Amino acid sequence: MNRLRMTLAAALGLAGGSLLAQTPAPFPAKQVRLIVPFAPGGANDIVARLVGARLGELWAQPVLIENRPGAGATLGMEQVARAAPDGYTLGAGNQSSLVIGPLLNPKVGYDPQRDLTAIGSTSSTPYVVAVNARVPMRSVADLVRVAKAKPGFLAYGTAGSGTISHIATELLLEATGTRMLHVPYKGAGPYLTALIAGEIDLALVALSAAEPFVRNGQLRLLASTGARRAETAPDLPTLAETGLRIAPIEGRYGIVGPAAMPRDLVARINASIGAAVKSPELRQRLLSQGFEPIIDRPEQYAAAIRAEIESITRVIRSSGIKAEQ
Repeated sequence: MNRLRMTLAAALGLAGGSLLAQTPAPFPAKQVRLIVPFAPGGANDIVARLVGARLGELWAQPVLIENRPGAGATLGMEQVARAAPDGYTLGAGNQSSLVIGPLLNPKVGYDPQRDLTAIGSTSSTPYVVAVNARVPMRSVADLVRVAKAKPGFLAYGTAGSGTISHIATELLLEATGTRMLHVPYKGAGPYLTALIAGEIDLALVALSAAEPFVRNGQLRLLASTGARRAETAPDLPTLAETGLRIAPIEGRYGIVGPAAMPRDLVARINASIGAAVKSPELRQRLLSQGFEPIIDRPEQYAAAIRAEIESITRVIRSSGIKAEQ
């Protein structure tokens, strides 16, 4: 009998050791890569570094920011799509890499809805309809009235054909039934400078970029393009509040991973993102840089990406927008 008990105890001990050996280590157990598909210094990079630093503190593991620009922000995101779905390679996503790039270049090596996992949003940048202060328009109604009276007379600037500023303005024109002259520039800085100088009449500009020129009287804001009023400009109405039927247009930033990530791992990373963004220090740093913090669930972020793909696909098809060669 004693011999039987010893044999059973030994067997249970081996089984217990086997079970312990199969128990996955807590995530993360090593460094996490966060791929930014842009060069350092841009909005996507700034948000990724702010959020990544806070995640590193929460996880007690380094979060390495890896800039992989190229091919309209799709090169870096393709690397995320090809990575192992273990959470150790993540991507900093926005409209360029998750919506516009794949739509304008169907030959990219990933489908954002099939080959990536939406984990969670981090923040958004509200855009504003800005006009040169010398233009006699003080509301969206004024803008629509002038545009309809003189089709093609008003000129709007963008950061280039196929950019979010171009597509967002086309959404506005579609919603108002108006036609304006498109003047593309090589980047956000040049078209903002042109607007201030009066070379163009209006532009959709990031609120944080427009605010200094509103304060000194060079620009006037007519509306915000976001889903709700911007926290840093509570008196500025949204386009929807002016009576337009238009989908919100925001520069949305979030974190994605490869497809087939385990649901519990996605939930764990999402909770960490929420805790990071909720922290007062990170929240204030995001706001000070012109970003509105967002806390959502994976399915909400996936739904936001899906909605943007649908609305921007419609605009690209109706307006014939092409990627710049």
